[in-house]
Amino acid sequence: MEAFFAIFITVFLAELGDKTQLATVLFAADGKLPPFVVFLAAAAALVASTAIAVVLGQMAERYLTMIPLKLIAGLGFIAIGAFTVWGHFQGGSA
Repeated sequence: MEAFFAIFITVFLAELGDKTQLATVLFAADGKLPPFVVFLAAAAALVASTAIAVVLGQMAERYLTMIPLKLIAGLGFIAIGAFTVWGHFQGGSA
């Protein structure tokens, strides 16, 4: 159960304020659809994308067992952050 809550909290915090949540807020604020339709569609999309990530993760596990995945993930986040900062100083809207 501890692992479940660790995953839940990590994903929950990662999703707060991201583009997916902002898009969902905009769909709900539009008022053209009932809130339960927006909720069900957004929840189904998140479940589908998470299912794809789990399947790809399981497939990748066979080939990446010797590679330090936390190091790769950390370097990836640093690269994304550096790209975002670089875009800011280049006059981009990132």
